[in-house]
Amino acid sequence: MAYRETLPRRGIARAQMMKRVARFAKLKGFDGGLPDSRMPGCERILYNVIGFQPPQTERGGKQSPVGAEASRLAAIKIREGFNLGYCRALPGKGPMLHNHDTNETFIAMTGTWRASWQNRKGRLEHVELKPLDVISFPPGASRRFMNVTRGPKNKHSVLMFVIGGDAPSAEFTSESMDELQRKGVWPRRRAKAKK
Repeated sequence: MAYRETLPRRGIARAQMMKRVARFAKLKGFDGGLPDSRMPGCERILYNVIGFQPPQTERGGKQSPVGAEASRLAAIKIREGFNLGYCRALPGKGPMLHNHDTNETFIAMTGTWRASWQNRKGRLEHVELKPLDVISFPPGASRRFMNVTRGPKNKHSVLMFVIGGDAPSAEFTSESMDELQRKGVWPRRRAKAKK
């Protein structure tokens, strides 16, 4: 008996496929636009490569994992159940403790990255990822990541992240938000108009 395909198959025009190609050198990075983006030690550049539509609710600290502006500017604009992006950061930099409503998977591309999470007792645990190592966080796990590469302090490293869903949400932990408020980083203050 000859093998019989059961999945639909269709030819794709080159022009259509080229809309699904993203060149890293041409990606536009964003500072995150997230509550901790201006917090010392949290500076990073996020690249929205695939997907990341804005979530239905964006307020009170709940937003897209890549920030409001980046979530509207995907290099490959598709809605196929997952999102992919990159984080570029200097050693010692990374976001504060936060949570997602869908899976988030990290893949170290360059450098060494520390992936941390809260255990059942609320204590932080971590694992260090070398290039091509992977960690996958389930929804609800409070997590953070940081570039811990040894060497020049002015050399960026890159971490890839894949997040489930078409319009995932993220929010920082209440402890992170409290610290941002104490440091005067959040909520953002609007500049007063000149008279």
